[in-house]
Parts: sequence; C-alpha cells; structure tokens
Amino acid sequence: MPYINVKMTHEDAGATKEQKEKLAKGITELFSEIFGRGASSAVILIEEVSTDNYAIGGKTVTNIREEQKKN
Repeated sequence: MPYINVKMTHEDAGATKEQKEKLAKGITELFSEIFGRGASSAVILIEEVSTDNYAIGGKTVTNIREEQKKN
C-alpha cells in the first residue's frame, strides 16, 4: 500500500476541498501509471503548513513573503 505525504504551505485561505481531491486523484493516477500498482490502495495525506512554521534560510516563509511585497 503506497503512502504518499504531500506538504505545502497554507496560503490565501488554503487549498479548497475540490483542489485537494483533484491533487489526490492526480497523484494516485500518476503513481499507478509509473509503478503499475496502488491505485485502489494508495493513501494520500495532504498537510498544509502555516507559513509561520516553515522557514527557508533561517527566515519564515511569512517574513519572506512580506519582504517580497516590499520589493
């Protein structure tokens, strides 16, 4: 049973239910196409992470986004 974990930042009110369903379906289909298995048993976990809890180069994504808006 494939277990696929997708982590992404929670921005602009987050992904909609429909977007998450489309993402899960697409990932499942792609996995099955590439590996020839897992379509009926694939587990997809989508985690949205606050930009305050996600840092790149020592800066939170929240601060990076704010700096980008200024420039």
